[in-house]
Amino acid sequence: MRNFWANRRVIVTGGSGFLGRRIVSQLHELNASFVFAPRREEFDLRINQDAERMIDRSRPDLIIHLAAVVGGIGANRKNPAGFFYDNLMMGVQLFDLAYRKGVEKFVVIGTVCSYPKFTPIPFQEENLWDGYPEETNAPYGLAKKMLIVQSDCYRRQYNFNSICLIPTNLYGPGDNFDPETSHVIPAIIMKCLDAIEQDKEEIVLWGSGKPTREFLYVDDCVEGILLGAERYDESSPVNLGAGREIAIEELAGMIMKLAGYRGRIRWDTAMPDGQPRRFVDPRRASRFGFKAKTSLEEGLAKTIDWYRNNQER
Repeated sequence: MRNFWANRRVIVTGGSGFLGRRIVSQLHELNASFVFAPRREEFDLRINQDAERMIDRSRPDLIIHLAAVVGGIGANRKNPAGFFYDNLMMGVQLFDLAYRKGVEKFVVIGTVCSYPKFTPIPFQEENLWDGYPEETNAPYGLAKKMLIVQSDCYRRQYNFNSICLIPTNLYGPGDNFDPETSHVIPAIIMKCLDAIEQDKEEIVLWGSGKPTREFLYVDDCVEGILLGAERYDESSPVNLGAGREIAIEELAGMIMKLAGYRGRIRWDTAMPDGQPRRFVDPRRASRFGFKAKTSLEEGLAKTIDWYRNNQER
């Protein structure tokens, strides 16, 4: 199936980001005939004319839509309107243009934030419609969720081929380590290594540490996305998961040990925990051959080493 890419022209929106850079690199290795990663400075995908100009210039056979405005709980609380509007407008307009311009296939990268707040464990794709998402990231999750609706509508009315893949929380070397917008793993890594450097006896982490999460190593996610693009042709959404649920307090202890930090954690329980539990059922993705390969310990060690060697603190 890897010959799938040989004669295809591909747009990867968000192709300069954490996940996108790896998708672009892998597509080159798979000998895609043309790979284009648009930059926001030239193509603002919230603006319909910019998105149309991008498609007209690139003439893609396939679009992988990664571009998104993302961030942790703090960023989502500060900018809910922006998270909703920007993600919705980028997605629905580009999706419609892809159909109207004759693109062969549109690959939507969704978010686990679209699931209802109290989804039974493990999250099954059918559960997506059983309630409202966790409040702190609901605007983002709902904006991305509308692309699942659009995929179903356009397939039924226009027979347009699109798929929706839902990765669980991503991490890995090159992640976003901005303290204002980072997610939990890079945030804890930063705090541990900064505390070592500054000889601090404690670090402060948000919430109670009791919620659980599942973390997918970025290179495994790349494999899942490309396998789905090659082999899956249905609008029913598909989880991409790693198969391990872990409490944030256990995760923090693991990072502290791997980073060599011997201090203590003070949990700031005045700050929100976010969704109580997150852990997805990966069985539907196994139908097209996806299974995560990287253990959490291995992935965390690689991420810590990358940050230690590449970031100025």
